[in-house]
Amino acid sequence: MVTRGTWSVRTRLTLIAITVAVLSGIAITVIATLALYSLAGSFRAQEVTNAALETIDLTMRGRLPSVLPQDGLDGVQVLDSAGKVISSTPNLRGSPRMADFVPPAGSVSTARELCGIPHLPDCTVVVAFRIHQPSGDWIIYAADDVVPWYVHPGLFAVIVGSCLLLVVLAGVGAYQTVHRALLPVNAIRNELAEITATDLGRRVPVPAAQDEVRGLALTINQTLDRLEAAAEQQRRFASDASHDLRSPLTAMRAQVEEALLYPEDTDWKAKAGEMLVSLDRLQAIVSDLLMLAKLDSGAPARKERIDLAELCEEELARRRRGVEMVRELEPGVTVLGNRVRLARLLTNLLDNAERHAAARITVSVRADGGTGKKIGGTAVLEVLDDGAGIAREHWEVVFRRFARLDASRNRDAGGTGLGLPIAREIAQAYGGTLGLEESPQGARFVLRLPLNR
Repeated sequence: MVTRGTWSVRTRLTLIAITVAVLSGIAITVIATLALYSLAGSFRAQEVTNAALETIDLTMRGRLPSVLPQDGLDGVQVLDSAGKVISSTPNLRGSPRMADFVPPAGSVSTARELCGIPHLPDCTVVVAFRIHQPSGDWIIYAADDVVPWYVHPGLFAVIVGSCLLLVVLAGVGAYQTVHRALLPVNAIRNELAEITATDLGRRVPVPAAQDEVRGLALTINQTLDRLEAAAEQQRRFASDASHDLRSPLTAMRAQVEEALLYPEDTDWKAKAGEMLVSLDRLQAIVSDLLMLAKLDSGAPARKERIDLAELCEEELARRRRGVEMVRELEPGVTVLGNRVRLARLLTNLLDNAERHAAARITVSVRADGGTGKKIGGTAVLEVLDDGAGIAREHWEVVFRRFARLDASRNRDAGGTGLGLPIAREIAQAYGGTLGLEESPQGARFVLRLPLNR
């Protein structure tokens, strides 16, 4: 069963155009017919009047015969002042007066449409004339056919034919217009149907016309650009993740196989300790992957007001002192966020700094442009190490998942390659930014978050 929901846009718009054209045609036909009918009725009454002028002239001259000529009329009667028919056309001889109305006082003529007059057509236009005579006013009645509602068959056929032509032209024009308008849409649809997950480099055609379809094509191409970038990042991430997961698994497998080859010579306690190192690394990678999955999915976390200086004091107090920790913490710098995730962000920055610091790490907290009690503004947290630093062209590379740099900052020096990406994701989740900035020595990571009163 075909329903409106199964019709194409082209069909629906064409039907709408035809419906509007049909309604317009009906309205035009009715209005034109009524206007022509009124005009033709007035013209017919004038024709009857003109045809009756000869009879009026004969009456005024006293030359009125008992039998009047037809003169193209259906019938004429002349009544004297007593209301007696004294003259008429041949078809009305011996008939009573055809009407009983007379022109109103102060008027010499009036017209009415009457039906059922003997010896005349079913309905006629009767015009009554008042003539002043010495004996009193005489009345002359002249009758002729009424104008039909359609005025004239040929004229009505022209009007109806014109309206039908209007409907046909509207339907054809709407169909062709919609067809041409949908050609770019069909091209976009066909191109999208051929684009697959492995062929995201293709783009839909962009029409030259500056219209909504062009905007749609541009938006689709921008979406495909983002999808291609996301797919490439996903492929790269999957490749790097599988490599990083394979490394500890391969190490553990080699250790187990070696122990099985020489079970009597194997120190199982030492071997278990070695395997725990690989397991710890494997667990760290899996934990980081789970954290990234939560951040990517936008999983909500409870928010609270957090004093960054207090958070830094707590995290620094529970860490083992591998290098000197310098604190520059301004109290009262509060932000809105999740304590566990912001602690994870700080821990990742500190872990990264410890792996590459020579002897000292500086942790600072301040409110940008004022104190932490200031409404608005930015809370700034910096972690600066005195290591070899990172080249400017690699400032964004280090925030890529499983990024690889040169040996001096290589992620394999104890990290999973996911700490900094996780830290940036957490910062962005709370409306902040995390990046590298200029420093005289080492790497300077700067976190900026909106201040909260």
